Amino acid sequence: MSAPALTPVLVRLKLSLLRNGLRGSGGRRAAYLASAVFALLFAALQVVGLVALRGVGHVESLVVLLVAVLALGWAVMPLFFPSGDETLDPTRLVMLPLRPRPLVRGLLVASLVGIGPLFTLCLLVGSVIAVADGAAALAAGAVAVPLALLVCVALARAVAAANVRLLSSRRGRDLAVLSGLLIAVGAQVVNFGAQRIGSSGLKQLAPVADVLAWVPPASALAAVHAAGEGAHAVAAARLALCAGALAVLLALWTRSLTRLMTAPDGSTLPSSRAAVRDRPSGTLARLLPAGRTGTVADRGLRYVWRDPKTKAAWVTSLAIGLIVPVFNAWQGTGSVYFACFAAGMLGIMMYNQFGQDTSAFWIVATTVSSARDAHAELRGRALALVLITLPYATFVTVLTAAVLGDWRRVPEALGLSFALLGAMLATGAWTSARFPYSIPQEGYKNVAPGQTGLAWISVFGGMVAAALLCAPVITAAIWLNVSAGGGPWTWLLLPVGTLYGAALTVVGLRLAAPRTAARLPEILAAVSRA
Repeated sequence: MSAPALTPVLVRLKLSLLRNGLRGSGGRRAAYLASAVFALLFAALQVVGLVALRGVGHVESLVVLLVAVLALGWAVMPLFFPSGDETLDPTRLVMLPLRPRPLVRGLLVASLVGIGPLFTLCLLVGSVIAVADGAAALAAGAVAVPLALLVCVALARAVAAANVRLLSSRRGRDLAVLSGLLIAVGAQVVNFGAQRIGSSGLKQLAPVADVLAWVPPASALAAVHAAGEGAHAVAAARLALCAGALAVLLALWTRSLTRLMTAPDGSTLPSSRAAVRDRPSGTLARLLPAGRTGTVADRGLRYVWRDPKTKAAWVTSLAIGLIVPVFNAWQGTGSVYFACFAAGMLGIMMYNQFGQDTSAFWIVATTVSSARDAHAELRGRALALVLITLPYATFVTVLTAAVLGDWRRVPEALGLSFALLGAMLATGAWTSARFPYSIPQEGYKNVAPGQTGLAWISVFGGMVAAALLCAPVITAAIWLNVSAGGGPWTWLLLPVGTLYGAALTVVGLRLAAPRTAARLPEILAAVSRA
């Protein structure tokens, strides 16, 4: 009896994994459905907007740039953010007798199942409607849409397969950090570009679009416009270029899969130079407080340097926290208050503290027998974060003020930053105990399958709570600048914000400690999930 075709099996497997991941709890099911509805509504609005732009001058430039940014998102999002296709980790198939080419075909088709591909399809269809003019353009669009979609999916899968061991490899640590930095910078470049478009019109996009029109998969949409203008040879060349890019991506994907499924993982091989590369925090450890608090803080700082995923997350947060306020100030559209973004980006690192330990958290759990032990553990983790965040937030605030030349608002901006940091430390300690989730060390996933809803609730729910806790300091800042006319009294926000943030941290850690101690078995089960 012949073996069944691989592609239908992988598609059914993908559907089964998605369906079974929603059976865990009603909260996860609701979170997934809410995210799906939100994504589809956003896609529908984008399609309506693109259709409304039909006939507008230079709309083809916007469409080409949109598809290029969409492809860039497909390339980088699966590596550093939770993805709807996270269940298709090729390392799970290494023990099966599968040939690379049939496996690539099956995974490519299975990757088309999900919210992301549907969202991309909607944008591509809307883009074709916006630029298609005539029967020839519609015919080109019928080819361009599936071709561009396949290129996006193949690009994501090829990049993911090539980097599936990167974040768990000590040798790939520096490259992972560099990738995170490039993504942070690139996202802000896109943001500032969008701001310029809003102020200058679509005509500003023409020079960039002329170049991207020959870069797949944007070339497929540029071919639709060229066919509408009667340039059939140019349209055919651009479609052929996109098809060639798809073939190259499939070949690279096949090669990466072959190496992944046949070669040993070099990150597991011993190295005699490991001890030399690991830099202990000796001097700093002597400056930390004695007891469990100092030990935990020292361990957290070592994680920042040694663990690839932790280091990549920290570098990305540091880069974004600096880029957003400084770039806005450099463009003349920012404010010193934007420097609070730096403290907010690093404050997010307090959320899911125990998930960062993954299965090794059981060692910590065995040493926590009371709320007092849990309080010391949380206090040490918060101390490690504060030691980096306080000087960093101060540096970003001073640099932003220097770019703007607005030194008068430095004290109040620092006060707001410290209050925000304290609120996020407090809420982060609580959500770490209430909504823990696993961060897989292997592969490119940041959340274990089925726990994406918990991650969203933990991070964004905690951020909303932190914003509400900061309301008194924000209200005081508004009152001093509006009712009191600014004046010399605004400097009081620095000590007030600092003391308020410290008080929030102390209270938050004390309230989170009993819950942490009581929920140790649930936390351990959640963060140890593969």
